[in-house]
Amino acid sequence: MTESLLLDGEPLRTVDPGLLRATGYGHFSSMQVRRGQVDGLDLHFERLDRSAREVFGQPLPADRVRADLRAALEYAGSGDLSLRVNVFSTTELHLLIRVGPPVDPGVRPPRLLAFQHERAVPHLKHTGTFDLIYYGRQAALAGYDDAVFHTSSGEISEASIWNICFARGTTIVFPSAPVLAGIRQQLLQHGLGDFDLTPVPLTDLPTYDAAYLTNSIDPALPVASITVGPETTSYAPHPESANHIATAYASTPPQAI
Repeated sequence: MTESLLLDGEPLRTVDPGLLRATGYGHFSSMQVRRGQVDGLDLHFERLDRSAREVFGQPLPADRVRADLRAALEYAGSGDLSLRVNVFSTTELHLLIRVGPPVDPGVRPPRLLAFQHERAVPHLKHTGTFDLIYYGRQAALAGYDDAVFHTSSGEISEASIWNICFARGTTIVFPSAPVLAGIRQQLLQHGLGDFDLTPVPLTDLPTYDAAYLTNSIDPALPVASITVGPETTSYAPHPESANHIATAYASTPPQAI
């Protein structure tokens, strides 16, 4: 399957330069579709509407997003896809949906390199992703798999395109530093019911049994190690917390588009 674009539910054959300028300021939500279903679809709708109200001062009804998602599925002729919904505005709101093949979760635990960095307006999934790509590339150039961020006060926040959580036994700990509340993170927290939301200082990394990355592609990708300056904390597989997380996810079924 080749990637394609739909603008307001219609296939986009050519790209107007004005469209490229307009899409520079906006927000988005990415999702994996399997058999026409999406994990946390209602949370995607809520995110897109809330962000549209904040960024553009206009609501974005769930019915409109659903209609464009269904148009994307019909155009692709498949219920197994990767979809990214970009929201931008000229004088009215527009939805630009990128359709691509499905992406399977990762299988190799990544080695993360820590950087002091705090995203602008981190609670929004906005289109300003230069910094995320930049630090991810710097980590790769240094021989690591990706970047993880910490605040100026030395608290872990999030990774380049993931939320991160930690485990002590079956207690799952989420950093309380400002981050984007990812859809998978919200689903995991809902399924867990009982979890900790607390500062995660860099100095505490060795005290955890495991760390996991979570996003629309990877529900719980185990972290192999986190390097902070000259110090590296490595994590071995931890079936106890992995099974606990898997059970939490299984408690919320996917929703049909």
